[in-house]
Amino acid sequence: MAWRPSPRLALVDRWAEAVTALVWLTRLPLGKFLPAQVPSLSKAAWAFPLVGLVLGGCASVALLIMHMLGLPAVVVAIVTTGSMILLTGGLHEDGLADYADGYGGANRERSLEIMRDSRIGSYGVLSLVLVTGLRIAALAALIESSVTIAACALMAAAVFSRVGMSVALALMPAARRDGLGQAAGRASRGQAAVALVIAAISVILLSIWANGIPHLWGIAAFFGGAAQVWLARGAQRRLGGQTGDVLGAIQQIGEATVLAFLSAKALGPAA
Repeated sequence: MAWRPSPRLALVDRWAEAVTALVWLTRLPLGKFLPAQVPSLSKAAWAFPLVGLVLGGCASVALLIMHMLGLPAVVVAIVTTGSMILLTGGLHEDGLADYADGYGGANRERSLEIMRDSRIGSYGVLSLVLVTGLRIAALAALIESSVTIAACALMAAAVFSRVGMSVALALMPAARRDGLGQAAGRASRGQAAVALVIAAISVILLSIWANGIPHLWGIAAFFGGAAQVWLARGAQRRLGGQTGDVLGAIQQIGEATVLAFLSAKALGPAA
């Protein structure tokens, strides 16, 4: 994240990077706001948590509206999760499924070949059912506890889960010579650090807004990060680095884990 001498130019750069992150990671029609010289995705890595905040905020509005209409918690959770998937075009879910299918490969080359295949296998289907089901179940439990808590938890999980993508781009080499992981480039550790700070501040503020205890929400974030580290280390060992599919899987496992722990009575904020 290079800072130009003029504060105005630096602000223009940050804006361009934030829009780039939104264009890459969502289906929001923001392409017209991109500058003529589009920054690489690696330069926009610091803004990944902001993408989560936008997505979580949009989904939370849908959650609140459906709750006001009196729909059951599980229906609200399903539709809210579906809205998140629509906003991203299923980008991260697709990555999770492809990465899971890659476990059927006997070696690195075969795993990468399977992950590139557009067809989905049994491992991919199972991973989508389990992880998406966990997200829905956890969100439904949160809604039954408090709709305010649920909305804040949804945003917190969306924000924090995308930090893992920023860190992976900074610390993991690309597993392929082509593909999204290579095209994105290598993010700097400074960008990953900025993403962590943005996420930490967001989670603290959201926990306070939900009348929660920040350090308990921090525990949920810790376990979400631990799950992401576990997945990233597995990808490093099996594939030799990250790919776009690995980044998507990292996001999905982080979001599901954070929501699951926030839905636990022992860690959930006071209603």
